[in-house]
Amino acid sequence: MTQIDRHDTDILIIGTGGAGLFAALHAQQSAPVGTRITIAVKGLIGKCGCTRMVQGGYNVALGGGDSVERHFMDTVKGGKWLPNQDMAWKLCEQAVVRIHELENEIGCFFDRNADGTLHQKAFAGQTADRTVHKGDLTGIEIISRLMEQVLARPVEKLQEHRAIGLIPTRDGSALAGVLFIDMRTGGFRLVRAKTVLMATGGGPTMYKYNTPSGDKTMDGLAMALRAGLELRDMEMVQFHPTGLLAGDHTRMTGTVLEEGLRGAGGQLLNGAENRFMFDYDPKGERATRDVVSRAIYAEMRKNNTSANGGVFISMAHLGPDNVRAKFPGMVKRCADSGFDLAGGLVEVVPTAHYFMGGVVVDPDTRTAMEGLYVAGEDAGGAHGSNRLGGNGVANSTVYGGVAGDVMGADIRTMGTLRDPCPNALQAEVDRALHPLSRQPAPVHPLRHALQEAMWEDVGVMRTAAGMERGLTRVAEISDALMTVGVAGDNLAFNLTWHDWLNLRSLCDVSEAITLAGLARENSRGAHYREDFPDEGDLDASYFTVITQKGSDLTVRRDAVQFTIIRPGETILPETEPETLVAAQ
Repeated sequence: MTQIDRHDTDILIIGTGGAGLFAALHAQQSAPVGTRITIAVKGLIGKCGCTRMVQGGYNVALGGGDSVERHFMDTVKGGKWLPNQDMAWKLCEQAVVRIHELENEIGCFFDRNADGTLHQKAFAGQTADRTVHKGDLTGIEIISRLMEQVLARPVEKLQEHRAIGLIPTRDGSALAGVLFIDMRTGGFRLVRAKTVLMATGGGPTMYKYNTPSGDKTMDGLAMALRAGLELRDMEMVQFHPTGLLAGDHTRMTGTVLEEGLRGAGGQLLNGAENRFMFDYDPKGERATRDVVSRAIYAEMRKNNTSANGGVFISMAHLGPDNVRAKFPGMVKRCADSGFDLAGGLVEVVPTAHYFMGGVVVDPDTRTAMEGLYVAGEDAGGAHGSNRLGGNGVANSTVYGGVAGDVMGADIRTMGTLRDPCPNALQAEVDRALHPLSRQPAPVHPLRHALQEAMWEDVGVMRTAAGMERGLTRVAEISDALMTVGVAGDNLAFNLTWHDWLNLRSLCDVSEAITLAGLARENSRGAHYREDFPDEGDLDASYFTVITQKGSDLTVRRDAVQFTIIRPGETILPETEPETLVAAQ
């Protein structure tokens, strides 16, 4: 029997991005005095994950004609009528509360206008300029201040602890705890808790071009699948239109050039240096991310491309000095890769950026499993089929705070810690140890093969034939991975072992993405079917739900509940203009 260290706490938070850190702070406020709160993270607090990588900013309706109702309508329309409307409303409503909390309690400094009000810039797909920011490095400001607050409090920190399994009770009705690998020793640690928040972040790094932090490999959603939880909207992978394309020799390729560039008037040019977006959408570069990504991909398929196979973004017409002042982070990122964003052309390509799908939760972050809560990119529902730029970090901080409040309140009615199912615990240990009993072989060729397969067959544009081919390729890669071994003589910081576990998670979630894509026979938001190009009947909108039993995945369709507004209707007053954004 493998040795497993046992550790008990009251509230366990997995992940230290915006959702996890906010949850820790709010749980301290809502839980009874003496409650033990533990945060665990795959890397280091404040130094890993995607929240610190946020560039664009934070959507919030702060007046000037804007309103929560307008923000909500933009979110639901942007999500093509698939969002859980109660979640979308809470996101928009509580963002107003959370931005003041970030400023006045957490200590964040955001850019301001000359009159002292918060500056809000334009983002695509929105009818108001509502994106609060700190230059073009907003995420570093938010995560740094949150990190300072959490580190100053009596919260237990388990850093470099990789979650590998949600361990239920014997009858499967509730969550007993979470199994981790302490990456510093290679040993296993079971942490029991009365309430657990899963906020590991998404991160669709199974694609050839991708933006997330390198430690993001969909571990949370893979664990949720194995635990039998329902996952919704798994086909909805958002491709950011403008990922830096600097060649295969650098990991800078795929990283985001933020939406504010297009919002400020940046232009997309094809290989012949012709502006093309108005050929695809009357909003041009200000169209939503899914539309712009498909337009760029269409130019790529016509071979109207730059030297590396993408297109160009041009900012020079806005004045190089102006661009340098407004977007210093982006200018430096491009300069590091040999491009002059302020005065020249920069090659870009659609890049897998954000995952709208996730665990089915209620607006209070509760799941179907007692004791388990989910927030941030691990949770599905708030965005539907497409996330508006600026809604991501708002979603994480809003629902992280909600989760902390709810968990702190819920443990008041909970009794003792639950006992884990020994069979489930052993199964997760055996799964993690599998590669240590095989002949060592390279893992990276298989990861590269998966990225190629998902980009080519389950990417920006999809067909049934392509996704069926993708399913076969993913299955072959998954099977091949099970024959690949890892040297187990030293498990402390054995990064090859963790590469193997990363790819295992990516293969599992890739299968779910592809099956959900096959089940959606229309085109909505980020999911575009060339063989089913119509969006379907909006009044009969459905979302996909995928579950795993044993090794088998099943998909069903659930009807969207229009709890606040139906397609074709609006909650804005009749006197309200369609948009508050000046024409570009």
